[in-house]
This record gives sequence, C-alpha cells and structure tokens, in this order.
Amino acid sequence: MADKIVPSTDAVGPVPFEVEEPMKEPNETVQNGVRLAEAVTLSWTKKSLIIVYVCMWFLYFVNALQSNLTANLSAYITSDFSEHSLLTVISTMTSIMTAACTMPIAKILNIWDRTVGFIFMMVVAIIGLIVMASCHDIATYCAAQVMYSVGFTGLIFTVDVLTSDTSSLRNRGLAFAFTSSPNIITAFAGSPLSEQFHESNWRWAYGTVSILLPVVATPLLVTWWLAKRKAIKNCVIEDTTPARTWMEGFKYYFVEFDVIGIFLLISGFSLLLLPLTLAASQSSKWKTDYIIAMIVLGGVLVISFGVYERFFAPKPFIAYHLLASRTVIGACLLDFSYQIAYYCWNTYFTSYLQVVYNTSLTNAGYINSIFDMVSAFWLLGAGFLMRYTGRFKWLLYFAVPLYMLAVGLMIQFRSPGHSIGLIVMCELFMGFGGGTMILVQQIAIMAASKHEDYAAMLALLSLFGNIGGAVGNSISGAIWTNTMPKKLRQFLPESKKSEWETIYDDLTVQLSYPVGSETRDAIIAAYGVAQRNMLIAGTAIMASSLIWTMMMKNIKLKNLEGMGVVF
Repeated sequence: MADKIVPSTDAVGPVPFEVEEPMKEPNETVQNGVRLAEAVTLSWTKKSLIIVYVCMWFLYFVNALQSNLTANLSAYITSDFSEHSLLTVISTMTSIMTAACTMPIAKILNIWDRTVGFIFMMVVAIIGLIVMASCHDIATYCAAQVMYSVGFTGLIFTVDVLTSDTSSLRNRGLAFAFTSSPNIITAFAGSPLSEQFHESNWRWAYGTVSILLPVVATPLLVTWWLAKRKAIKNCVIEDTTPARTWMEGFKYYFVEFDVIGIFLLISGFSLLLLPLTLAASQSSKWKTDYIIAMIVLGGVLVISFGVYERFFAPKPFIAYHLLASRTVIGACLLDFSYQIAYYCWNTYFTSYLQVVYNTSLTNAGYINSIFDMVSAFWLLGAGFLMRYTGRFKWLLYFAVPLYMLAVGLMIQFRSPGHSIGLIVMCELFMGFGGGTMILVQQIAIMAASKHEDYAAMLALLSLFGNIGGAVGNSISGAIWTNTMPKKLRQFLPESKKSEWETIYDDLTVQLSYPVGSETRDAIIAAYGVAQRNMLIAGTAIMASSLIWTMMMKNIKLKNLEGMGVVF
C-alpha cells in the first residue's frame, strides 16, 4: 500500500517530504460509489492497476478514432442530405446535450458505482452508432449523433473519474497524458481511414466503431468488477444502501438527479443558442416570430435554471460549495472561453482546406489532427513538469498567450493566397497551448477539492466546456449563415448566381468546380471572408482567458492523494 505523503515546504521544485500514516480503510462518510472506488484501490494488485490503465488507453483510442472519423466525414454526410450548413446546428445540439448529461453521470458514479455509469453510457453510445450507420435522413442523423456523442462523453468522463481514483494528485497529469496518448496514433490513422470510408460507404465507419467499443470496454469492466468483489469479500467495504419502496426510490432519485434543473438547462440553452444558426435561413431573418420567441423563452429558462438551483433545488445541479473556490471557477471559465474560441472556427476547417487549398480528405484530416497529435505528445511533458515542480498555474502563463498568438496569426494566414505551411505552424502552436490548458484545468479543479468531489468537479468542468462549445458553434453558425450566402451571391459569376443555394449546401458540389475556374475562385473568396470573421471572434474571446488564469490559486500539488495501490 502506498504511503500518504505531504509536502513540508511551499517552495517550487523538488522538496523533502514527510511520510504520514496511510489510510487503511475507505471513508465511511462518503457515498457508496466513492467508497467502492477507495475499497478497490485498497484491495487490488499492481497487475490489476496496469490492466485497467491499458484498457483505458484502448478505450481512449476508440474514442479518438470515432472523433477523427466524425470530424472528417461530417461535412460529406450532411452534404449527402444537402444540408452542409447544418454542421454547426448539429454540433450545438450535441454540446448542449453532453453538457447536461455529465452531472447526472457524476451522480450515478457516486451513488451506485463506477461500472453502472460506464455500462449505461456504453449502451447509449452503441445504440447511437448503430442508428448513425443506418440513418437515411438528416433528422435521424442529428438524433443519432447526439445519442452517440452523449454516450462517448459519458464513457470518457467515467474513465477520467477512474483515472482520478487510481492516481496520486502529483502524478495525475501523467496519468491523463497517458490515457490521451492514442491521439498520436489516430492523428495519422484516422484521416486515411476516413477517405477509405468516404469512397466506399461512410456508414461502415460507425459500424466498425460499434464493434470495437464493446471489445475494448469489456476487459475494463471485468477487471473493475473482480476487484470490487474482492474488496467486498475481504470486508473492506459493505453496501450501506438503505431499502426503499418504489415510490420512495422515485422521489429520492428525482431529487438526487435534479430532473427539474436538467430540463431547464437543456431546454433553455437549446432555445437560446439554436436561433443564432437558424435565423439567417428564414425569410424574415431575426424578425421571424418563432425565432424571437425561442430567444426570449430560452433566456427566461436559463435565468430560471440559475434561480432554481440557487434558492429552490433540494439537491442543486451545481452545488454552491463547488463555486466557492476561485481556482475552480477560474478553471471552469478558462475552459468556457477556450471552447468558445476553438469552436468559433474549427467546424468548417476541413471543408475550408479542401475547397481553398484543394487538399484531399486525407491531407485535410492530417492538418486538422495536428492539434491532437501535438497536444498528446506535449501532455506527457506538461505532466512531468507538474510533477517536478509541484505546481500547475505557471504553465498557463506560457500556454494562454501562445494559443492567443496562434489564433491571431490565423486571421492573416488563413486567407486565400497564403502558404498552407503557415497554417500548419499555427496548428502546432495551438497544440502546445491548448493541450496545456486542457490538462491544467483538470488538475486545478481536483487540487482544490477532495476525492468525494472529483466526479462532481470534472462534471462541472465538462458542463462549462460543453456549453462553451455550444456557444462557439452557435457563433460559428451565425457567422457562416450570415456571411457565406451573401458572399456567394456577391462573388459568383452571373451564370452561377442562381445556383448559390446548391453550392452553399453541398461540399461535393463546391469541390466539383475545377481549381482556377471563376466559380471555384468565388467560393474560395467567400470561404476566406467567413473564416476570417470566425477567427476574429475566437481571438477576441480568448483574451478573457488571461483574467481567468490570474484568478486561479497557485496550489501546491501533494505527492499523494488517495489510498492503496495507485499510479
């Protein structure tokens, strides 16, 4: 069993440590799921720990693969339904739904067990993948993407909680870096696979992932379940869940999962953000009656959510004590700003590369994956630096300005006529800066909390990040729908002006015009204006990240936070 050690000085760099008596048994004051996790790490062996980390690596690999495939194929899938412009609408809905799902999942993980939430989310993801592979209209496609996105988000969230359960705080950055390392492989493998699936049948991309997911998830479930049985058998823990009638159980979980708060959150943000991308396609634009009604009602529901959570919710969706720490709220707002800035321009990036630079789908995927590859490599370095210095905040003073510089340079370089090498350079900078921010945010909120709060803290961070992604996609969609149609009608030659809507809605049609033709040049010019406006918005929003960074405390990372056999 690993000893619990705490720092004897607050200085930066390697310092002597004093060994304290380790905890011998799970904390009886926390919920059942947390006690089970503590019992598992007290009971299992290093072999079980290694198996779990290998399984988590493979699960991250499958998630990274499906993310890469979706990023590369979405433009073509929506174009198959003549709805290329709906990319941001779909992304907005998935972000809102995934934002709402993480807090209930955190409740499941704490109330019952880590495996219960894991199995539930795996089933949701597989159903979504199967529906995606068999869909034949845009409505079914949207529903399927929301479903499997929620499932995969829940799976990865559960894996992140498991990583926190099984690692010391000082080593947690390395643990997160290890589980994120599959991005290095999928950055190279995902793009050519995407092109193969596009040329054959994109449905098999999701069919393949639906087969891989249970294969890699089962060993993790079995290992954790066996370790839990061993803990119960050795009397490390006993189930203390009280017996309830059906009605008592319904009332208990209705309150515990804050059903009213979830409804207000999902409906409020859906109604508030979707009009940003839909208004431009309506005949009366922003004056359309139901667009105005959606915005007003959405705003009322979002405000009602805040009021209900603060004053009326028996079990608040966001517990007030989680927002009492300036480190927690600073990390969450940093993630919020970062996700808005990122999704302001990223959704149409692969389409831009293919239209403007005439790259193949494979090469566009490679360029779009530079961020994932670089950040995955650098996370290991950032994890080592945090372990060596015992600090995390100082990394943000390099990461945030570097990311702002890269996005700012993109305003100039992501315009027709500039070398694609300059875009690659900016993607490299963003990989270093963005990867560091993502890792530090996770470590910061856990450094400011206790083990029993880890699931709620990660859920809170995910909530801010996904809402930020929804806002970013809405801004991107608003810019796209208000810029592209207008610029296409302005730049297209007279003989093609009547076809602007067909060109606007289908990436394949855009690519069908030869490079150098008057029509292709007009499409390229319209893309350039839209991307420039998106990047200006992203750069302006990222400026607030400096404020959120200064808000966070420079907490010293303890050498160990946990018990038993951990990483």
